[in-house]
Amino acid sequence: MLAPASLWLLAFLILPVASLLILGFTHRGAFGACEWVFTWDNFRRAMDVKYLPIMLRTVSYAGTATLLCLLLGYPLAYFLSFQAGKRRDLFLVLLMIPFWTSCLVALYSWIIILGREGLISHLLMRLGIISKPASFLGTPAAVILGLVYFYLPFMVLPLYAALEKIPRTYVEAAHDLGAGKFEAFRKVTFPLSMPGVMAGVILTFVPCMGDFLSADFLGSPRTYLVGNLIQNQFLMVQDWQFGSALTSLIVLFLITGLWARHIFEEQGVFEGEGEE
Repeated sequence: MLAPASLWLLAFLILPVASLLILGFTHRGAFGACEWVFTWDNFRRAMDVKYLPIMLRTVSYAGTATLLCLLLGYPLAYFLSFQAGKRRDLFLVLLMIPFWTSCLVALYSWIIILGREGLISHLLMRLGIISKPASFLGTPAAVILGLVYFYLPFMVLPLYAALEKIPRTYVEAAHDLGAGKFEAFRKVTFPLSMPGVMAGVILTFVPCMGDFLSADFLGSPRTYLVGNLIQNQFLMVQDWQFGSALTSLIVLFLITGLWARHIFEEQGVFEGEGEE
């Protein structure tokens, strides 16, 4: 029964990643041709200090977007689980609507909203906050906004699944023992939802690390991310060897984070057990 899924992962995940890793150790010949000569040059170049600002910017943007998704997504998931009632299915459908539209359509919509003649600029002028039209494109805030817009559902759905599994009798017992709403949430609901929090953080942070469309359309050269750097190596510079080395390092970084999370989980850090 494991064979179909195993073959699928082997063909479309393991082999492509292994091919990228191998390609990163080869030499770039004339006109981007691959010369099968073993070399460490691509990885040495990828770890050059001049690329450090791009790496740090990518991590900071992805971390900020993930944190905002958690702060926005947890109350939404809590509402869907505890308060939505019969309207829950409707709200879940509304949450999934962004996945039904092309990402390019969504990005161009944000360009219109954030542009000099866009909705936000006109609104701020009407409120008297600014005196002339202003563009919010090309800023870190615009890029992070795009990341939050695209990946918020990746945070909400695991949180909703974790909150749905919490027996309501546990919360009722906390109230019976004298806990208020906030104390019951702090000591019962939130600890039990930690597996969902960790899953949401991983599912949001990982794609944010590789995103390049938000920076391409909503950002500027000052908001260049590692995803843009990798995209340019493959599609513009035709330096697939260097692009493969960069991709391998990012994958290694993410796998290390997942491995660390697994170690913490084995030690019971994220067991999600409430306080007695």
